Amino acid sequence: MREFLKRTMGWGIAIVAAGFAFWLAGSAQDALIVVEICLAAWLAFNLYHMALLLRWLGHPTAERVPDGFGVWHSVFMSLFRTMRSQSQSKKKLTHVLERFINAGEAMPDGVVVLDENDRIEWINPMAVEHLGLDRKQDVGNQILNLIRQPAFHAYMHKASFSQPLVLSFSQPRELVISLQLVPFDSTRKLMLTRDITQLERVQTVHRDFVANVSHELRTPLTVIGGFLETLGDMPEVDDRTFRQFLPMMMEQSRRMQSLVEDLLTLSRLENNPKGAAAERIDMREMMDTLLVEAEGLSQGRHRIEQAGCCPAVLWGSSQELHSAFGNLVSNAVRYTPEGGSITLAWKEEGESLRFSVSDTGIGIPREHIPRLTERFYRVDRGRSRGSGGTGLGLAIVKHVLARHQARLEIKSEPDKGSTFCVVFPRERRSGAQAA
Repeated sequence: MREFLKRTMGWGIAIVAAGFAFWLAGSAQDALIVVEICLAAWLAFNLYHMALLLRWLGHPTAERVPDGFGVWHSVFMSLFRTMRSQSQSKKKLTHVLERFINAGEAMPDGVVVLDENDRIEWINPMAVEHLGLDRKQDVGNQILNLIRQPAFHAYMHKASFSQPLVLSFSQPRELVISLQLVPFDSTRKLMLTRDITQLERVQTVHRDFVANVSHELRTPLTVIGGFLETLGDMPEVDDRTFRQFLPMMMEQSRRMQSLVEDLLTLSRLENNPKGAAAERIDMREMMDTLLVEAEGLSQGRHRIEQAGCCPAVLWGSSQELHSAFGNLVSNAVRYTPEGGSITLAWKEEGESLRFSVSDTGIGIPREHIPRLTERFYRVDRGRSRGSGGTGLGLAIVKHVLARHQARLEIKSEPDKGSTFCVVFPRERRSGAQAA
């Protein structure tokens, strides 16, 4: 601008000097004509460039800056440099904004940007999933009108955001989220959400597990403690009383030992997900062993038989699978009334291998079947304790099968019996492993 003013003043002085020179050389009329012609040319020159400037201002871009003459060339070049610098800065800011938006879109947690009136300015896809919002319709709406839970309204009105808020949703699916607001300037806030449904389930399972273990151990300890206290209060203990109490104390002691052993087995399976070293398992020998164990548990109260044993050899951990199969067999013996039958089978069906235990026992209602492999889950607590089970057998079976890429299929009808079938994939054939 200074350069433009200097050159303009220079042109004015030159015109006046030229007129004064003509006035000295000739008449005043000639001098006036020369000054008028120079002023008209100078005015036309400037009006032309001003027209170029006004036309460019209608669509100001660096590529469309006009090319002027003289002082206007300097003006237009200055505009070009300014526009180019602004364009580069704009591109950088756009790139940074795009990276921020892409990062927000890819975040595993929900992010909602709120203005000073708690209206939504921006929301990422995960927050849409967590809060059930609509990215098109809900932008610009107040968040309090969209999340109707009283706990959230109290959290917002309290305006104390140092601790997160836990919200539970049941529709369209069960969801537990942790929500926290973070002010990031004088007016705006970030609302962050995280899905903690699985964490809540794990904590619930952990609390139930601790409660169940405490309850399961408390019962036999109470029985043993009661017997010991009774014996301690008696001045003399005769053989008859001692022999009456001793078997019951031994039974409760064995129950606690069995529970502790199952807990240790379950802990080992959970803490070592890779599993033990695989080996070739002779299933004919394993089936014979399971049959002998079933007959020992039954003590002649049931009819136990093998329906078939194919020659296929299994690849896996013999110790772990023996524990899993043994749990299925012992459950069949426990829950089958005297006079019932139990059938063991090892068959080859298509590409899969199947180990099954069928019984004619009391059966299981359909609604309980999906939860049978949960730790300490019991269809009937009184019936389970009476049978001597710990409530951990099928949980151990589930972990063992997961380590062998196998699955458990359960078919059962109340008062008709049950069939527990373990299905192994083709890769678990010993020949396939050897190949």
